Amino acid sequence: MKEIKKVLLLGSGALKIGEAGEFDYSGSQALKALKEEGIETILINPNIATVQTSEGVAHRTYFLPVTPFFVEKVIAKEKPQGIMLAFGGQTALNCGVELYKSGVLEKYDLQVLGTPVQAIMDTEDRELFVEKLNEIDVKTISSEACEDIESARRAA
Repeated sequence: MKEIKKVLLLGSGALKIGEAGEFDYSGSQALKALKEEGIETILINPNIATVQTSEGVAHRTYFLPVTPFFVEKVIAKEKPQGIMLAFGGQTALNCGVELYKSGVLEKYDLQVLGTPVQAIMDTEDRELFVEKLNEIDVKTISSEACEDIESARRAA
């Protein structure tokens, strides 16, 4: 494992005040803990009405959308060694998965800190999640995905 000196945290990026507050709090605590360990912190969060984006919480804050396009631009500029995806809700998770699938994380030799991307993908896909639970003999309720009324009738 390489030494981590700089970490990028994908923030909650909520569009409304009060939305995704739990991620705002946990993300701000993660930034605080990283700073206490002497790790430089970079934050991407477009919402100015969050604790995360308050002055002094992160070393540098980018008020940009949490999308693969903008995140890659920040990665290229800042060159962090680590990235944290679990503090920005669904938006950050989806962005992290796309960065992984498109090869951006590998291209910049970026280590995901926290939940591995494969675990995110395994738990976000309901069918894959059930398969993983079955592999470890965890019983699940049988279910079927339906896209129209006729398939719902057949499934019932």
